[in-house]
Amino acid sequence: MRVAVTGEGPALRHAARLLAAAGATVLPAPDDDVDGVLDATGTGHDGAVVRTEDTSAAGDWAASGALALTGRRDGPPLAAPGIPASAARGALLATELLARIAGSPVTLPGAEVLSERAALAGLRRDAPRSAGGALRLLRTADGWLGVNVARASDAELLPAWLEAPVPLDDPWPMLAELVAERAAAPLAERARLLGLPVGAHPAPADEQLAARGQTAPVSPLVLNGEVRRAVGGGGYEPRRRAWTLEPTLVVDLSSLWAGPLCGHLLTLLGARVIKVESTHRPDGARYGSAAFYDLLHGGQESVALDFGTPEGRTALAGLVGAADIVIEGSRPRALCQLGVVAEDVLANARAGCWVSITAYGRTGPWDNAVGFGDDAAIAGGLVAFDRDTGTPAPCGDAIADPLTGVHAAFAAVACRLGGGTWLADLALREQAAATVCAAPAEPAAEVTPVPRRPERPAPALGEHTAAVLHELGLA
Repeated sequence: MRVAVTGEGPALRHAARLLAAAGATVLPAPDDDVDGVLDATGTGHDGAVVRTEDTSAAGDWAASGALALTGRRDGPPLAAPGIPASAARGALLATELLARIAGSPVTLPGAEVLSERAALAGLRRDAPRSAGGALRLLRTADGWLGVNVARASDAELLPAWLEAPVPLDDPWPMLAELVAERAAAPLAERARLLGLPVGAHPAPADEQLAARGQTAPVSPLVLNGEVRRAVGGGGYEPRRRAWTLEPTLVVDLSSLWAGPLCGHLLTLLGARVIKVESTHRPDGARYGSAAFYDLLHGGQESVALDFGTPEGRTALAGLVGAADIVIEGSRPRALCQLGVVAEDVLANARAGCWVSITAYGRTGPWDNAVGFGDDAAIAGGLVAFDRDTGTPAPCGDAIADPLTGVHAAFAAVACRLGGGTWLADLALREQAAATVCAAPAEPAAEVTPVPRRPERPAPALGEHTAAVLHELGLA
């Protein structure tokens, strides 16, 4: 595939890097043989084109709504240490371009996807707490720890983590005291061993990044075990190929935000998305903002299975085997316990893409570590600091989640277009780390974007179970 990307802003540069990493030849201006153009300069190309504007990192951060979510409640909004909003915007533009090259004239949302959950749930910035309130940044002897107590089980692990009594009704004063004289990295390591979501900042290069080949610069794309980075050149195809997106069945086993955002974007692109949940442990996002859940899952189908029964596990295997794209957000051993192994599924498939979303990657010594959007982003380096008070602030709202979701959608579409079988391995921490850079601290006015509203409600849990299993011959 030959594409042109015109413009010099960070979002367009990120889009160009993604397209090149996926195997496209990327030109700075269109020629007669390009398949499509991402155009910020008004080239006049009359083929597949996405027309946009050249923007700055500060402008993208403000327009995304994430600026307004970063900082103290009574302090100024803070810039991010990098280009997270530009990266999100670039990934969405690149995905939209691929869809248009394949004949789908869709328009995807922009970087405001970073702030939609907060807008619909009424969340605000509150550093050193996260916008969602479950995480706090605590000072250690040599840095900071983002401690995420999102589940009751996390609170129960706190005494074992610090080997000291911790009051569970309000653990934060005691946690701050207990970590203040200790180094961050050993505390984060012990938390990983216990299954507690904790991210250390600053986070130097570590054994996990080294094992995954993610030496600087970190890449958001790991496909079939290979870290994909933009490379120059590329083959010249004198005759343009007819690129098409075949009808696509997506089975979404994920929950919360990153995977469902990927599924939502694929729904917008015309895919049929079947959301599969456990009858005993449905997606926890069902109990959060109803508007946000409807936004991500409207227009999809819902299948609920009892994974504790042979019948439920057989149906799960059948659904996964029938899918063109599978999205899942489980640690590898969790699906293995259900008899589902991504590599085995792909080995038996003629074509398909498996999108695996984990905290730190499905390979390496931390492959089973627990993490969520806020703590993984902190481990990746996305922490802003208030210059007046020195207060650290999580960037945006669980920002590693939507960053992962938009890059997962790009990977899924690129792999689907390319053909063959692909395992896309997306780590929340790496998605954040890939956006950290010495971006200039340009001033930008705080913006509160209007969130999209759901066009239709999400299906009820298991609403389509019988019909889908019957249609696919799994009943």
